Amino acid sequence: MRIAILGSGAWGTALAQHGASTHAVRLWSRDPARADALTRDRQNRRYLPGVPLAAGIESVSDLRDTLAWVSVPRGLLVIASTVAGLRPLLQQMSDAAVELPALLWLCKGMERESGLLPHQVVEQVLGPVRCGVLSGPSFAQEVAAGLPVALTAASAQAEVCELAIQAFHHGAARIYGSDDVVGVEVGGALKNVMAIAAGICDGLRLGHNARAALITRGLAEIARFGVALGARSETFTGLAGLGDLVLTCTGDLSRNRRVGLGLAGGSSLSQIVQELGHVAEGVACAGVVDARARALGVDLPIVSAVLMVLEGRASPREALQALLAREPRRER
Repeated sequence: MRIAILGSGAWGTALAQHGASTHAVRLWSRDPARADALTRDRQNRRYLPGVPLAAGIESVSDLRDTLAWVSVPRGLLVIASTVAGLRPLLQQMSDAAVELPALLWLCKGMERESGLLPHQVVEQVLGPVRCGVLSGPSFAQEVAAGLPVALTAASAQAEVCELAIQAFHHGAARIYGSDDVVGVEVGGALKNVMAIAAGICDGLRLGHNARAALITRGLAEIARFGVALGARSETFTGLAGLGDLVLTCTGDLSRNRRVGLGLAGGSSLSQIVQELGHVAEGVACAGVVDARARALGVDLPIVSAVLMVLEGRASPREALQALLAREPRRER
């Protein structure tokens, strides 16, 4: 099987590492210098330092050639860009005028300018294609190290899920299929915002009880928002919902949780993002989700509180007090 992964960040490289144990893999970099460095060093020094690249990974920078190489009956194209980079990359793919194979994307969030989920962006740019999302609780460093992981591949076409399973369901990885694309995408997007809240909670030393309450009520918000967009509620008790939420809210490798920790410690958002050196999708996603929820009439108090802190309209403690002062209600 041929797999082309577009994007040589941490997660794209880690998935290439896993896939290359069984299949032929090309890892595409936008920057030719980075592709050359990966070929020369046989490791991704910027995003996964110290992890030797598998012998089966070919590092490339020619997009059209890569698309032509993977466009075979059992080819799979994986987009490993950020949400912000998704539309520009899709446009490049469209301009290449190559018939595309089945397509998966890994990004988690909502497009800042349009408020669209990734599948809606794909549809706008490429039209009707065989496509889906691969998501779930997964730190790149652990996947690259060969540690166990379980993910969900969601698509309206069963054959896309089957290709994802053929590509990545081996070794220490398990891939589960779903047809709830909206639910899987919403779970992946909002868990990043909740992880910022969890980081603030931990940074203020509010205790394990508070973190457990935050994760539980955060899951309720995610499900409420997702159902309003057409998702199925049961999706949010699965890997792309509860699983990803727990990992991102509690794991020390979580970039979004580190944003919350920094904010609780008094650092500025710009300073925190600069020190991360990676994209924390929850920062951009919070405002998009808040605006979309208000338009839908969906109440997301944790998301709103996180946004207040990110925008400097409230300190972490003031946002906490606003949440605690809310009127009591029945649990649903």
